[in-house]
Amino acid sequence: MTATTGMATTGVADTGARTDEAAALIGGARERIDALDDRIIGLIQERIAVSAVIQEARISSGGRRVSLSREMEVLAHYRDALGKPGTSLAMTLLELCRGRI
Repeated sequence: MTATTGMATTGVADTGARTDEAAALIGGARERIDALDDRIIGLIQERIAVSAVIQEARISSGGRRVSLSREMEVLAHYRDALGKPGTSLAMTLLELCRGRI
């Protein structure tokens, strides 16, 4: 931490870089990734809330909590956009959004 700002500094040793310039670039990029991760987490939380609304509407109308055909569409969408790892990501999202079954 720096004494004047109270903020952590990113140095060569912290980043694995071999120069101060590369360390600065990596530090800035890591800050951007952290900001993106915060946005992604917020979007996932929003998706969970929207999924809960859908599940409640489906259940209250006499339907099933989960629509397997819809889940297959989601899996295909992620796979088409991101390849095989997209399928794993979609499975994790679906699991988060289903809640307890």
